[in-house]
Formats: sequence, C-alpha cells, structure tokens
Amino acid sequence: MPTAPSPITMTPEEAVRRVCRAREVLTNEIHKVIIGQDEMIEQLLIALFARGHCLTIGAPGVAKTRTISTLAQALHVKYSRIQFTPDLVPSDITGMEIVDEDTSTGRRIARFERGPIFANLILADDISRTSPKTQSALLQAMQEYQVTASGTTYDLDRPLFVMATQPPVEQEGTFSLPKAHLDRFMLSINIGYPTRQEECAIVNATTQDATADVRAVLRIRDILWIQKLVRQIPAAPHLVEYAVNLVRATRPNEPDAPQFVKQWLTAGAGPRGAQYLILGAKARALLKGRFAVHAADVRALAKPVLRHRIITNFKAAAEGVGADQVIEQLVKSVPEPANGAHDTPALVVVTDPGNAPQIARETLRSTTPAGETAAPPPSGGQGPWPPGVEPA
Repeated sequence: MPTAPSPITMTPEEAVRRVCRAREVLTNEIHKVIIGQDEMIEQLLIALFARGHCLTIGAPGVAKTRTISTLAQALHVKYSRIQFTPDLVPSDITGMEIVDEDTSTGRRIARFERGPIFANLILADDISRTSPKTQSALLQAMQEYQVTASGTTYDLDRPLFVMATQPPVEQEGTFSLPKAHLDRFMLSINIGYPTRQEECAIVNATTQDATADVRAVLRIRDILWIQKLVRQIPAAPHLVEYAVNLVRATRPNEPDAPQFVKQWLTAGAGPRGAQYLILGAKARALLKGRFAVHAADVRALAKPVLRHRIITNFKAAAEGVGADQVIEQLVKSVPEPANGAHDTPALVVVTDPGNAPQIARETLRSTTPAGETAAPPPSGGQGPWPPGVEPA
C-alpha cells in the first residue's frame, strides 16, 4: 500500500521571501496600467491578504475603479462588478429564484440564478448611490461568506474580497453608509489627486492607441496560502495592547480618553478596530519582508482602519477638524507599552506537496531585539509560490 508523501517544511525566511516576490510581481502588473497611487495599492493588497474588505473614497477619475479591475486581471480569480444605482434591489446582488417551464411536459421548476456576489473579487462601484437596504445585501456575504435567498443559504467561494468605491460625501445624490455598514470594511482608503508629473503621465498614456498586457500572476490557492501565512505572523502582547489602547482612546465616554477626543468625537471605534489594526499590521509586516509586527505597522494602519469608525461632532466641524487630524493627534498622545519578555509565536510553514499549503504554529522565545528590523529578502530567485503551486 503506497504511503502518502511526507510534508516539506518551508523555512520562515523562504516563506517571507516568496510573499515579497509575489507582492513585487503583482505590484508591477498593476503599475502597467495605474500610474502612481502607491499608497492605495499597498493598502489594497493589505486588505486582500488580511481577508478584509476596503472602501475607497475619492473624486471621479482618480483610478478607483480602474485599480480593482486591473488587480482582477493580475489575479486568476472570478471577478464581478456591481454598479450601484438608486433603483438597485438586493436580489440584483445576491440572485433570485427563476421559474423555468418544460415545454414538452408543462412542468415548472424553480431554480436559483446566482447574482454577481458569487465571485472572488467584487467591485461595488458607487456604493453610496443606492439605498441602505440594498447596501445591506453585501453584509452577510462580507462577514459570513454566505448568502441567504428564498430561505436557502448558499456558501460563497474563497477568497472573497469586496472593494467599494464612493464619491466624496459632499457630492449630491448619495446615501451615507450607516456606521454598522462601514464597520464591516477593514480599511477606508482616501485617494487624492495625482501629482503634476503623474497627471502628465496619465494624460500621455491614456490618449494613445496602446493597451497594457496585464498577466495573471497569482492563482486562488496562492492567495489563500498568503492569507493563512498572514495569520501566523507574530504580534507581541505589548503591540496588541498598543492597538487596543489606540482604539479605546477614541471613545469619548472612557474615563481616560484624551481631552481632545471628548471635545471632538461623538462615538469611537468598536472592537473590530483593534482586530483590524493587528491583522493589517501583520499583513504589512509580511509584505515588507519582516517576520513580526512592529509598532510602526500599527501606526501606519491607524488612519485607514479608524477614520470610518469614529464620528466627529459639530465642534470639530466648526473648528475644521476631521477624522484624520484626530487620529494624528491620537497616535502622538497614546504611548507604546513597554516591551517585556514574552513568548512570541514563530513561523513553521508546512507544505503538503501538490496541494494548498498548510501552516502550523510553534511557540518559541523571540530572539530578535525590540525595534530591530529584519533585512528584506532578495527579490530574485524562485517565484513566490510554494512547492507544487505554479503561477497562473
């Protein structure tokens, strides 16, 4: 009787190097079409590999829609676009029951016609153009990876990544997303106008009869492997405490909340804020070629994670203070807890030959000094894919 092949243990250095290579080739493919917007692309990949969803806010023409469609071309996944309009109804997103009639027997059979939510990469374009009732059709799918229609629950394939676009709230004809809906998005990405040099390059590239050839460089199992690896990146207890302290400091009713928070905020972030701060920091650390989370990763994710989870009051509006200004002052005022001696989880990557990788954890005492940055892995050599997984 043949025995199963023994698993191959991949070193943490090799795993991180391959993820860095995956980020490099994926970013290069996106930049064949998108000029500039490096911060948006980085945060987009963080949300994708952290199993989150993102909301992008910006004026028309700043490449919100084009970026996600280009990302879909660079990934070998199923992609769908939902254009939100005032007359859109929930069944237009989830799907509906359709009755088919057999012309030979006259028998009628009901079947479920799947909607555009049954995809891996979903663009919810202009999500604020439709009513909250229709917006809520995305909630169950984003949180539970399921859709319920006509009393039947259908499982969605993974990975599932929703990117919603939204024009600035001051524009007419929009419905503000309720706070419960906003909380489902891991990141809120603000997209500004390009620089003068980038805008000249955009005009030059889009007024010629030439198209970029974007290759699909990652498959579904590659994405799932990276998503699993992100969850295994260690975060020291004092950094988890730091993320929790940042989130709790946004709540004006907390006795130890900073005075400016009590003056400018009506409501603060919930527990999802701290969860996404750590998950985003893990993804950022991995994409930067590091084996553990640093405080800089948490601070870098503070704005996109918290800006849509806090509500400023009239006093803040009268003084011209927005959510980003509050978060900037918050990061300055909340100190990072001292790093003590803790047992930190380390990576042990186990790959099953020919199948999607499996990742295990082993608790080891960390030997990396606090604040030390690991050297970035080399960009050359083999591709980012684990053994048995080839590029699309």
